[in-house]
Amino acid sequence: MPLLPGAEPYQHDGGEIGVLLCHGFTGSPQSLRPWGEYLAAAGLTVSLPRLPGHGTTWQEMSRTRWEDWYAELDKSFADLRGACAEVFVMGLSMGGCMALRLAEVHGEAVRGVVVVNPSVVNDVPLLRMAPVLKLFLRSVPGVAGDIKKEGAVEIGYGRTPVRAAATLPRFWKLVQADLDRITQPVLVYRSPQDHVVKPASVEFLRERMGNNLEIRELLDSYHVATLDNDASAIFAGSLDFISAHASVPLTKDS
Repeated sequence: MPLLPGAEPYQHDGGEIGVLLCHGFTGSPQSLRPWGEYLAAAGLTVSLPRLPGHGTTWQEMSRTRWEDWYAELDKSFADLRGACAEVFVMGLSMGGCMALRLAEVHGEAVRGVVVVNPSVVNDVPLLRMAPVLKLFLRSVPGVAGDIKKEGAVEIGYGRTPVRAAATLPRFWKLVQADLDRITQPVLVYRSPQDHVVKPASVEFLRERMGNNLEIRELLDSYHVATLDNDASAIFAGSLDFISAHASVPLTKDS
């Protein structure tokens, strides 16, 4: 299946610190590519995989589910662990939830987590009916492209495949149930003006997680903040986060 132009995965071999970046539901690596390139320029090893069914067509995505997306990230995480002394995981929206799941499953093998507008609770009432809707409704309007910055564009689907979306509630419940496993430092970036993920997700994290959680506001961005006006703050802040919590020094490429 041909990829949408710009939706290719990104990989950079750098120093001993690895970063796994996780893009969002119906999006593609393009939404995190500038973030990955920023971290690569700082000398980090970066992996930004394309999740199955993403970056092609929503019809192909309808044949995938959350287990397929997570399996791809888990494989990329294993590759980074084999190449680096330690690994941080970071993600946008559903990718943020996937990053949290990696921290739950792999424990101390994940050094720290950075998430941007994470989606961790079911804040879309229609999704409660998805198991039935998927039987007669193939897709609904898409959620890609919620960006405030003029001229910025996200590569994503104009339609959301209902069959794929119907798998998300089970995933959210799994992550919610195991949040107490996360003892690593977690940095959350939140856009108050987010037209895709409602405040309930970050509020849930605030209630359930302890002092290892830090929340920062993105006052000039919508949902896809990694392509928006506050992107530079996210990039610099994540690098500072790595510097503060890594046990090995950051090294620049020679």
